Amino acid sequence: VQLVESGGGLVQPGGSLRLSCAASGFTFSRYGMRWYRQAPGKERELVAGITSAGDSTNYAHSVEGRFTISRDNGKSTVYLQMNSLTPEDTAVYYCSVVQLGRRYWGQGTQVTVSS
Repeated sequence: VQLVESGGGLVQPGGSLRLSCAASGFTFSRYGMRWYRQAPGKERELVAGITSAGDSTNYAHSVEGRFTISRDNGKSTVYLQMNSLTPEDTAVYYCSVVQLGRRYWGQGTQVTVSS
């Protein structure tokens, strides 16, 4: 299993970013996917999840209405569209999948929201 995140960077408050997570080593279309984030000095927290078919999503209250998770099973990629970003969204963002009871993580991508 390999998960590779990209798309992070420095953005001003109110701005947008789109994160991508390219998956390989497993049958992507059979598994739900999640995005997590970890801010400095804080625990890793769940941001958003999507079912294997992409027909159901869920979000942390802190990002609901601003972030959108989606997936392209043909490209084995999951996305996180982030709008109206605030400094509180600054964190390393990780995508994740559970297989046979084990959770796999990507290396993460840094998102910094600052003026």
